[in-house]
Amino acid sequence: MTKTIGGVFPVLPTPFRDSSEIDEAGFIRIVDFVVASGVDGVVFPGLASEYDMLSLSERQRLIALVGERAAGRVDFIVGASSADAAESAALVRSGRDAGAAAAMVMTPASFIGDPAGLAAHYTELGGHGLPIMLQNAPKPMGIGLSPTEVLATLAASPVVAWVKEENMPCGQRISALLAAAPASLIGVFGGAGGRYITDELARGATGTMPAAELPEVHVALMAAHRARDDGKVRDLYDLMLPVLTMQAVFRWRLTKEILRRRGLIASAFTRAPGPEFDDGDHRELDKQLVRLEALTGPIGTGR
Repeated sequence: MTKTIGGVFPVLPTPFRDSSEIDEAGFIRIVDFVVASGVDGVVFPGLASEYDMLSLSERQRLIALVGERAAGRVDFIVGASSADAAESAALVRSGRDAGAAAAMVMTPASFIGDPAGLAAHYTELGGHGLPIMLQNAPKPMGIGLSPTEVLATLAASPVVAWVKEENMPCGQRISALLAAAPASLIGVFGGAGGRYITDELARGATGTMPAAELPEVHVALMAAHRARDDGKVRDLYDLMLPVLTMQAVFRWRLTKEILRRRGLIASAFTRAPGPEFDDGDHRELDKQLVRLEALTGPIGTGR
């Protein structure tokens, strides 16, 4: 029987040294920190992990490490997205061997305009030992399926037990999926870094997949949601929103900069391209993090 999963599932980043080598010790510290914060589970590798900047062997090595650290503590969703079907299948198997509860797979761009091929792709991947989560990412990362197209895929491929919806407007799409969900769909997760979490949860999302730099704040928000304390949900969201907005610009660098300030990693280096912090950005982040200290404790300032 497929396990029911839900709640806060941060997507783990991949820390690198300034030399671009993977910092395995830092990665283990991040996993342990996130788990100790009270999350329901973890996800690796995903977009926030710079997965497309990692070789297959690098991903498989880190998947095994996540499995070792998460085992018996929290659920683990393995990211198995790839443009290559054989590579995606290998990642599903790696997750299975590491004790993952499910495999999250983004819609490959090669199946644009080929709904039968997409459903067959998910069905084939589901034959490697894990139920599948369809990650509906927008173009150009994914296909950006409409709710009708997602539902057609679910009907044609019952191995898909969850959907992670990341197209705008996420809330409306989650409502549409849940209103017509087949029995095989266990739940829908929100994505987009948690920027739309209040609307997603209000519409019935079973969980959220934020980044990993402020897990205790996401855990507190989810606890308030489960307690039906909407006022506290919105207070916590309001506190976190400036960081989420900044993260939409800086992505991986924002996550790693906060984790560096928290003493978990030595470098905020990213392999993925993107804007870097200047002195003004560091000062702005300093101010944002001070507002969260009641939940996180003091976090160091910028360089």
